[in-house]
Amino acid sequence: METDCTRDEVPVTGALTPLPAGTRLLHIGPHKTGTTSIQGALFAAKEEMARHGVDFPATTRHPMEAVLAACARPGMMGNTEPTERHWERLLDQVHATGGRTSVISSEFFADAPDDETIGRIVEQLGGDRVHVLVTLRPLARIMPSQWQQYVQNGLRMGYEDWLRHMLKKPPYEKPNPSFWRRHRHDRLVERWARVAGPERVTVVVVDDRDKGGLMRTFEALLGLPADLLQPVPDTANRSLTLAETEMLRNLNKEFRASELPEELYSQLVRYGAVMHMKNACTPGPDDVKISTPQWAVEAAAEIGAEMAGRIGTMGVRVLGDPTLLSAVPKPPERTAAKPVIAPEVAAHALYGALAAAAAAPIRHTASAKTRTVHQTSSKELVKVLCHRCLKRLRRR
Repeated sequence: METDCTRDEVPVTGALTPLPAGTRLLHIGPHKTGTTSIQGALFAAKEEMARHGVDFPATTRHPMEAVLAACARPGMMGNTEPTERHWERLLDQVHATGGRTSVISSEFFADAPDDETIGRIVEQLGGDRVHVLVTLRPLARIMPSQWQQYVQNGLRMGYEDWLRHMLKKPPYEKPNPSFWRRHRHDRLVERWARVAGPERVTVVVVDDRDKGGLMRTFEALLGLPADLLQPVPDTANRSLTLAETEMLRNLNKEFRASELPEELYSQLVRYGAVMHMKNACTPGPDDVKISTPQWAVEAAAEIGAEMAGRIGTMGVRVLGDPTLLSAVPKPPERTAAKPVIAPEVAAHALYGALAAAAAAPIRHTASAKTRTVHQTSSKELVKVLCHRCLKRLRRR
């Protein structure tokens, strides 16, 4: 369904007209709105898209470092610091597409801090050739996914406590000030429309019941054949169960308490324990999912209604049903099951951390002279291991 917000008309249904040839479609997310799925599909189909006159200029599925640098944002905890050179390389790839249509996608564009940054991004990517695409989902569906993603980046706060901070404790900036910058969707759309112009902004309300709907929308806007874009299985991007998230959250507490270097978190925890656990373990029907309390669902729906109303007055094009943003989902059936980590899941997580440590062997280390391993406390052993891994990582 397409809503033309420039006129007071009833929404109409019909085929979308492709964007003009030579458009640079800039998909800015935000997070948890189908971004990983569409990025995987675009990257997998880049050669076939090129045959139809559409380029995907990035050399990876998601040029995260480049976009973080453009938005003056730090990298994820322990990751390589983004630099301007990352952004310049992406710009070179975009400019190499010449007058052809192209598409760039990163949810981190939603983190652009101000109009000046947005203006620079739009101008450097092509000025009036840029068409901004924003994908939206209901807050009630975004919140649990975003919380567990923050936990994967070191957050130590429990879900309900985090919800109270985001929804009940102004100014709603702790512990994650990025949440409302990304997910106060009306203000996000307003910022980009103010710079790019409302006529060059399209908002897509994602309907989770239509699994291929977002793919078909991208195909229509880019003038691609139907069904060219297909989902790419990505177990590494699956959401964590409640038990897995709680295990990681408690690990984060121990990690912070030990004052260990952040590089080790990236290497051993995020890309070691968590990544291997995601790839090796598929949640079953008995695994407890992250459940949002009803008070928070209703608060999110109220904010969603306000955001949809404001977006409808901005003159941008809206595709999909804006009322989905304020829908209150049916409360899940209560379960007596407790979030418990299965032994094999814990084993895979531990193995992932050990494998990551083994991938960074330490050379030229002196042997202990006065104490054996068994005479050394576990806390000291962890610090020694981490120090050695860190030395190896820095050499690499």
